[in-house]
Amino acid sequence: MLLEGKTVIVSGVGAGLGHRVAAAVVRDGGNAVLGARTEAHLAKAAAEIDPDGTHTAYLPTDIKDEGQCVALAALAQERFGRIDAVVHVAAWDSYFGGLEDADFATWQEVLDVNLLGTLRMTRACLPALKERGGSVVIIGTQSSVAAPSQVRQAAYAASKGALTSAMYSLARELGPHRIRVNTVLPGWMWGPPVEAYVRITAQSHDVPEAEVLRRLTGRMALPELATDGDVADAAVFLASDRARAITGQSLLVNAGELMR
Repeated sequence: MLLEGKTVIVSGVGAGLGHRVAAAVVRDGGNAVLGARTEAHLAKAAAEIDPDGTHTAYLPTDIKDEGQCVALAALAQERFGRIDAVVHVAAWDSYFGGLEDADFATWQEVLDVNLLGTLRMTRACLPALKERGGSVVIIGTQSSVAAPSQVRQAAYAASKGALTSAMYSLARELGPHRIRVNTVLPGWMWGPPVEAYVRITAQSHDVPEAEVLRRLTGRMALPELATDGDVADAAVFLASDRARAITGQSLLVNAGELMR
């Protein structure tokens, strides 16, 4: 199994991608240490992923708070004795709009979560990662390299673009410690957020949900959307030793909508 005996911190564990990543870690033989702001979400995810609690631990964590990031890293060390990877799913992706209607105070908050929060959590894990090397996997977005026409998420895209730029510096800085840093860039990803988008768009335009989905998949090389499970599998691969020579890279998981 890809992650046999390894311990992976997963931030942003809720009903969607974070849950899928944590489940994939356990499925592939690893220990998953779950962080998110809401304890009820963490408890539910841990119970579903690992009913006997052998391979999971969790702690409510707001990545805007450096002390809480340090506490999550400490939990991983105390419970499993090591940290081999951290997968950053936690993000603020629910603020919409462009430049003309921008509330820059909210932009600053988005940056604090998506950019600085990810860096805080990474730094908290560094002492353990330096012991034997490991992997940092950032969940970015295709929107940071190609803005979608259906929705405006300028703040989210900018914050994730900044994080991808930071990845290059981190890969250079941490490489001598055998710590790899990579980014997964999902496009339209079938999971709770996109399911909601399809449902709401169908209702507002009085068309079947299948028609909304057809419009999305019509731009893709493959005839169906990638799922949050597909993105989780890419993250697990990058967290594993199978990716030992890969660092400073961005991997699009988007069914071929955008090719680079």
